[in-house]
Amino acid sequence: MIKKCLFPVGGYGTRFLPATKAMAKEMLPIVNKPLVQYGVEEALEAGLDNIGFVTGRGKRAIADHFDISFELESQIAGTSKEKYLTSIRDVMDNAIFSFTRQNEMKGLGHAILTGETLIGNEPFGVVLADDLCVPEPGEDNVLAQMVKIYKQFRCSVVAVMEVPEDQIHKYGVIKGEEMKEGLYRIEDMVEKPKNEEAPSNLAIIGRYILTPDIFDILRDTPPGINNEVQITDALLKQAKDGCVLAYKLKGTRFDCGSVGGFVEATNYVFENVYKEP
Repeated sequence: MIKKCLFPVGGYGTRFLPATKAMAKEMLPIVNKPLVQYGVEEALEAGLDNIGFVTGRGKRAIADHFDISFELESQIAGTSKEKYLTSIRDVMDNAIFSFTRQNEMKGLGHAILTGETLIGNEPFGVVLADDLCVPEPGEDNVLAQMVKIYKQFRCSVVAVMEVPEDQIHKYGVIKGEEMKEGLYRIEDMVEKPKNEEAPSNLAIIGRYILTPDIFDILRDTPPGINNEVQITDALLKQAKDGCVLAYKLKGTRFDCGSVGGFVEATNYVFENVYKEP
């Protein structure tokens, strides 16, 4: 039912300069794998094997990562080092990759709209690789949890989590009616509100299931905060005209778009997830 997943990866990664001056921030490694590979693996585990990237200038390394490297692979073929390529070969064997380019950075909403050519008229997932999500032991990953909700309700779904009051201004924040534990029908959404103006402490993080009518809404959505086209504004219109659900994720999320969150994620993965090939 949902087979496509969009990765907006055109951003500059300015919080990691100078490391990201010539390197895509999505290629920053958490232990032995780049951030973007963790996101693609999550999509594949959720059943979304058609992977689309909205890239920008200086992002060639992402395409190269999900392609064969003849020189490298011939050099280590048959050696003890070949095992280190197992995870990326598994990804390449099980996914279809496509790419389009965002010529200007005009916000997440604009990036998603740019990806329409890769998605077409069908529901799709969106993963922001900056957000590394680790499921609870024995649980499906976050995107798979959301796919189950979509199959039941057939509407757009956003992932949310509780955030401290002093962090609310960094996120899109929802107000909603709780339908059942951890699932809300959205009534209002505010992008980066002041702490005292936030409708709740439930912040949207980088996992979405979107229905294809979002593209028409985005086309008519004027620039908002920071003069960018905000997906939050488009989702609010979709919620008012129909239904958008917010799902309180089960798992741990790391903000790898910040230096502190990146270091925290690296330590956590090394201690709890990483296994020597």
